[in-house]
Amino acid sequence: MPQSSIHRILDIMASLRDPETGCPWDIKQNFKSIAPYTLEEAYEVVDAIETGDMEQLRDELGDLLLQVVFHARMAEEAKSFTFDDVVNAIADKMERRHPHVFGAKAEVTSEQVKQNWEDIKAQERAAKSDTMEAVSPSLLDDVPMALPAMTRAVKLQKRAARIGFDWTEPEPIFDKLEEEISELREAMALKNADAIEDELGDVLFVVANIARHLRLDPETALRRGNAKFSRRFQQVEQQARAQSTNMSDFSLDDLESFWQRAKAAERKDD
Repeated sequence: MPQSSIHRILDIMASLRDPETGCPWDIKQNFKSIAPYTLEEAYEVVDAIETGDMEQLRDELGDLLLQVVFHARMAEEAKSFTFDDVVNAIADKMERRHPHVFGAKAEVTSEQVKQNWEDIKAQERAAKSDTMEAVSPSLLDDVPMALPAMTRAVKLQKRAARIGFDWTEPEPIFDKLEEEISELREAMALKNADAIEDELGDVLFVVANIARHLRLDPETALRRGNAKFSRRFQQVEQQARAQSTNMSDFSLDDLESFWQRAKAAERKDD
């Protein structure tokens, strides 16, 4: 019988981790040393999606799958769990969180599905807390610290919103943003570096909240802003090179003029 694709990569990873005949680099890795690669591969999947390159997406999904296989292999060596345990756990979770599909059939909207998903997650958290020593578990306990800061901010806000700690519309949040910007300026006037960082964090947290209320992902919005800046800056570089070999020969006003031309040209193309 032909070997399945998943068993092929599992066998390859087992060979790479073989203490006697495996790859020296793979053998010495552990969960912590591999974690940065796992995060990097997840971002590269997102990048492939945003560029619309299906061939790249296929390759990046493979790289991300390899990370799952790598972690599962190390866990199996430690006798903690196996790859099959990982697959069964997510399969069980998907069935449990989709009762309208795998349980009693019911007509539900997309919004109802999202709400049911969150309700079931809350039940799972409560059940898990019953098995832990923590006396007073928080709604925020399992929001991962390693998430990108803006993404974690949104998740924290969503959790708080579940008990009504939230604005009902985005407009009042702009008043809060102005308040936080004012406090940032006060900290800057005092030249207190710690307070400046603290207040800047508050500003960014409120910006994430605005994005959430606008039903936008702040990470996606910022990536879009980064791409726009890169695109326009490259136009500035081209204009500068056409007149000089060194960008430092131009004043800030000159460079701003180049920027405005790039901006205007982009809008014209739109």
